[in-house]
Amino acid sequence: MRLASNKLIVATKNKGKVQEFAHAFASMGIEVESLLNYPGIPDIVEDGDTFAANAEIKARAIAERFRLPVLADDSGLCVDALGGAPGVYSARYAGEGATDADNNAKLQRELLALGGERAAGEPLSPARFVSALVLVEPDGGRRFAAEGEAAGAILAEPRGSGGFGYDPYFLVPEFGRTMAELTVDEKNRISHRGKALRALLEQLK
Repeated sequence: MRLASNKLIVATKNKGKVQEFAHAFASMGIEVESLLNYPGIPDIVEDGDTFAANAEIKARAIAERFRLPVLADDSGLCVDALGGAPGVYSARYAGEGATDADNNAKLQRELLALGGERAAGEPLSPARFVSALVLVEPDGGRRFAAEGEAAGAILAEPRGSGGFGYDPYFLVPEFGRTMAELTVDEKNRISHRGKALRALLEQLK
């Protein structure tokens, strides 16, 4: 199955996400651009109450504007001890315009404020990364969607220099390392976004 165009816009300005998607779609001969290529586009209000709803809002708005297939990802961190927070607010957990450092600092404050006994080095809480992908073609064309999850736990101290967002604090039990300590291939194999992307590519193939 082929898309309506050999060019695909990924609805993000996150360079880390763009690299992951560009690598995946290269094997299909599809050129990937991002919102970094379209700096004039206004911010899109993501007011959905689920990751999938937000992804669809972004995808449809941009597809209608540029008349090209658009892939949107909405993903985030759900922490058990915080009742699933930050969830859909992961990117702006510490407020609009928050940096990764701001969000991680708030996450640590919230978890440490819960108190409780734990051994040195023991994770603060079980958690999971969730990713929802929605790809839409313009003018009411086809829609594809997939979701993926990665289970782990939140550490009190960051480890690793790779990845982005909450990756340095997210321990992946099967590796005994954080997302930020994994190689690109390891991360793509087990990550929430990697799982969702593989499921989406299967639909396209």
